[in-house]
Amino acid sequence: MPLTLRPWRRLRRSLITLTATALALTCAPALASTPAGAGSAAGFERSLLVRTDQGLVRGESTAGGRQFLGIPYAAEPTGDLRWQAPRRPANWRGVRDATQYGDYCAQNTYWAPGYATEHTTEDCLDVNVYTPPTAARSSRLPVLVWIHGGANIGGDARDIVPDTFARRTNSAVVTVNYRLGALGFLTLPGTTGNFALLDQQQALRWVQSNIAAFGGDPRQVTLAGESAGGSAVCAQLASPASRGLYRAAIIQSGAYFDCAGIPREKAVANGLTFAKKLGCTDPATVTDCLRAKPAKAILDAQNGTFLETWNYTVGGRALPLQPAQAFASGRASHVPVLNGANSDEGLVFSYDSFDRWGNPLTADAYPKALTSAFGDTTGAKALARYPLSAYPRPGYAYAAAFGDQLFACPALRTSARLANRGQVYAYEFADRTSPLFASLPQNADFDFGATHAAELNYLFKPYGISASLNAEQRTLADQMTRYWGSFIHGSAPSAPGQPAMPDQTSTPGEVLQLRTASQSGNAVTSDTQAAHKCDLWDAAATPDPPSSSPRPLAGNSPHRK
Repeated sequence: MPLTLRPWRRLRRSLITLTATALALTCAPALASTPAGAGSAAGFERSLLVRTDQGLVRGESTAGGRQFLGIPYAAEPTGDLRWQAPRRPANWRGVRDATQYGDYCAQNTYWAPGYATEHTTEDCLDVNVYTPPTAARSSRLPVLVWIHGGANIGGDARDIVPDTFARRTNSAVVTVNYRLGALGFLTLPGTTGNFALLDQQQALRWVQSNIAAFGGDPRQVTLAGESAGGSAVCAQLASPASRGLYRAAIIQSGAYFDCAGIPREKAVANGLTFAKKLGCTDPATVTDCLRAKPAKAILDAQNGTFLETWNYTVGGRALPLQPAQAFASGRASHVPVLNGANSDEGLVFSYDSFDRWGNPLTADAYPKALTSAFGDTTGAKALARYPLSAYPRPGYAYAAAFGDQLFACPALRTSARLANRGQVYAYEFADRTSPLFASLPQNADFDFGATHAAELNYLFKPYGISASLNAEQRTLADQMTRYWGSFIHGSAPSAPGQPAMPDQTSTPGEVLQLRTASQSGNAVTSDTQAAHKCDLWDAAATPDPPSSSPRPLAGNSPHRK
């Protein structure tokens, strides 16, 4: 049953990408230990000077390793290039400084760190490269390419800082900016749409051409993302145009709505409706009319639109099939995939719908909240399956139903479909002791548990800030880093002394739950479907996203505009 609009209005303020990393981890034999110094001063200086296809860049050394920031992978998509496929960037002379991030892609405000002001810059198509300290051209390190979350309307490549992850896994990590909102997802008559998808593919081509100069191996690229970034990975797996640009993929909490995009006919209708808000009413000239509008006017018009409007367009060469259809029929990229979700995804969405605004969900309002979210029939069934007697608060009961319907069960369905075209390894992050990520209210009277984006605390740094982890959380972070690291190195996800992550081609339905020792530790289970009541949600599932409600806020902070 499609989700109705009411509970989603506030969820437009919900999550964008965050992260956190485990510091002071014990290194696995299969992964790199902390490298020694970089050698002579002259050799070290040379290691920060790298030649790309467009010219020389100079990065900097940090406590985590080398980093090269704000490197253009495409030309500025303005003027006639707005709503066009990305073009090759111009060459430059001399040495380009790569010690500062580039601009944010145009987006409205929300209240995560760095997003207090509106960003209107369109010259934002750049990448950031992180490597271990002693990486050299001859290193041939595996590469992780990270697509940030943000509901396709916000976020930035700087939202995670993966320097420690790169060092601990002996890999190179590339984080990518791409066009957002109307500038990245608007589909108009005569245009291809999917400009964000094409941006990501252009960034992957840049990696293929340039990463060896930074010490990476273009033959060992893993494409990864969380939330909206994970949904982008789904779309890339289903896109024939991205084949050969990566050898593996990671989807973290990205399978909501079964990775569905918008059919082209509806996407064009959405585009024309949006254009009318800006006074562009003639379908024959609508694209030129919109190209004449300043970015701020486009962002102003974008405010108040359904998030579902800003999604990948299905139909055409870039994305001919819905991802679920491509997965089930075996017509998606045949690369290994690591896929999963968190056990308590819905808690942050429940908080942001009710408690955040001083209106906690009450027992009397609970039945209506379920029917508003899931429709009368499915809502009534959910009321029986998620009784208030089983939860300390009505908001927690609502969160369980919401998270199961939107994240847990779609992740399991997606893993089953992906198994039709190759190896897929399934996990569930279930550490209910997880520290809060940076943009969550630190003193709220609310148990967020293993909510949406919580796993990022154990892999990267949210907004460059290391999460405060206790001893057993650091151990789990080390184990997760090893699972992810072994996968990007080309092996099945594993960690010494820990159970292997199940491959759905040989053990369908089995999932590795990731937990701290006090919560029984990591364990393989076959009960995940039952625990999340997927018989209910699978029966009610629709292959297409709701036409009347926005997509979930994907990524970092649970506070989106």
